Amino acid sequence: MSYLAVPALLLAVVAVVFSVVALRRTAGSRPVPGAAPLPEDVVGLRREVAALQAASNGALRHLSVVRYDAFGDVGGHLSWSVALLDDAGDGVVLTSIHGRSEARTYAKTISSWSSDAQLSPEEEEAVAHARG
Repeated sequence: MSYLAVPALLLAVVAVVFSVVALRRTAGSRPVPGAAPLPEDVVGLRREVAALQAASNGALRHLSVVRYDAFGDVGGHLSWSVALLDDAGDGVVLTSIHGRSEARTYAKTISSWSSDAQLSPEEEEAVAHARG
């Protein structure tokens, strides 16, 4: 059952991150000075396009996964760190450390390509690869 709980938790965290970014980036359109009035449906379409553009700016488009062996007695690269970042370098690094008898999952926020929390070398590598 724990094998299903970890992916479900990670999906929930990613969904929350996407929701927060989308809400943070939503903006309305502004009228152009001196322009003739537009039909209401065109104004509505412009608002939708502006909202989509704003949402795409905050999209988590910089992604990277680093797989590794966290412990010498456990092989198969079962541990991993994934960076999920937007164009400004804001987002999250998720890490799952797999041992023989347990797995632990960590989440650290990233702001402007760095974190207030200390990152492991694998987490730093994931952020660096996501940045390009």
